[in-house]
Amino acid sequence: MADYGVPLNDDLALPTTSVWYGIPSRDDFSASSILEVLGPNEDQVIWFQHEFGIWRDNARFVKMLRDLNETKVVTLHSLHFQSSETPYGLCRKESSFLQFLLPNTDAITVFSDGVYRAVTQAFPEYIDKVHVLKHGTHLYPGVARMSRAEAKARIHGYLIGESGLDEASKGNLRQQRVFLDPDTMIIGGAGFIHASKGADLIYQARNELQQMLPRKKIAAVYVGFLRQVDISRDREYAAELRANHNSADEFFLETYLPEDMLPLLLRAFDVYFYWPSDCTQSGIMAHALGAGATIACRDIEGVGETVRMAGGLTYADFGQLIYGVKQLMLNSGLRDELSARAVRYAEEFSWRNQALKHFELAELLCRLRVRRLVPTSHLPLDVQTIGKPSLDLALSASRLNTASRSAGAAGISAVSYGGGP
Repeated sequence: MADYGVPLNDDLALPTTSVWYGIPSRDDFSASSILEVLGPNEDQVIWFQHEFGIWRDNARFVKMLRDLNETKVVTLHSLHFQSSETPYGLCRKESSFLQFLLPNTDAITVFSDGVYRAVTQAFPEYIDKVHVLKHGTHLYPGVARMSRAEAKARIHGYLIGESGLDEASKGNLRQQRVFLDPDTMIIGGAGFIHASKGADLIYQARNELQQMLPRKKIAAVYVGFLRQVDISRDREYAAELRANHNSADEFFLETYLPEDMLPLLLRAFDVYFYWPSDCTQSGIMAHALGAGATIACRDIEGVGETVRMAGGLTYADFGQLIYGVKQLMLNSGLRDELSARAVRYAEEFSWRNQALKHFELAELLCRLRVRRLVPTSHLPLDVQTIGKPSLDLALSASRLNTASRSAGAAGISAVSYGGGP
């Protein structure tokens, strides 16, 4: 949203971002702490990003919304639609939270059609408040056009030269030349080191593929880092990966990749493999799509829906996914086609396009608010004839222009806690 310069208010229009981190902490937030800076404004939309690990007190979160006499939107990041805990696929805590949330907000947005169906079936009385806005994707046109051989060479140079890898890992990369050997196929992954991300399964997948394709040389590579070093179970998981997966064919590389290197790595993998144990959405997938990665993913929740829509390889069964990856490794043309599909999806749901859709929804909600507050006979004709919000908020060229003008018509205040994004 930085490119659109939408100020939170007249005094806090920052030059590089329109997100105000005005909530003191995860445990200290209220309507008054927001309004103290923003102030009331009938054309203002306050847009909250909600994830259960960030907003840890849901009752307090809903009270804050109830106390805000402003147009409010909540984007829900971590809802399920395949859970067995409720008939609709939501987890019990999610269903309980929505029961109190929906009466106290003007709209919610979700990332997937699956979550939309779960929420609207569980709470049909609030169907007009629920909107699908797909997770934004990054665009890396230069990387996506790059050959895999070039991406491999560049990421190899960075890892052995500028990265924060330990010297033993750098030495192993120099010796094995896994990124430089034209005969080696790499199945890989990247991101935070956490058991739910399934990094260990990349090595299992590699071993099964090597048995299926004995004439090919297949290596498994995972590059990641601990998001929170003080969590003992994550440290133990990283130590186990480090001890068991550093050899001629298996590489566990513990380091942070800067924003210009991550897409190169994702492009360098012959197959980007992702088998999480629990995942509603994946931030790393938003990078992989824009980098033109060839993606093989577990068909689970919103991340499976996203990869499926993007034309990637998805299966709910591990063995079927491995067999699909085998076919990819035997067919370079198919790998290239999956990469091209990923880029087309990323272009359609780029951050720019999704930001414009946010503005469009904000403008609609502001008009509806005016409609509720002012007698219909006093409204302009175009406001009187507003229809039901659509599910997709499809972005045609004419609506793109309308959404671009929404920056002036409806100011969006994006609210997060004080620690940063």
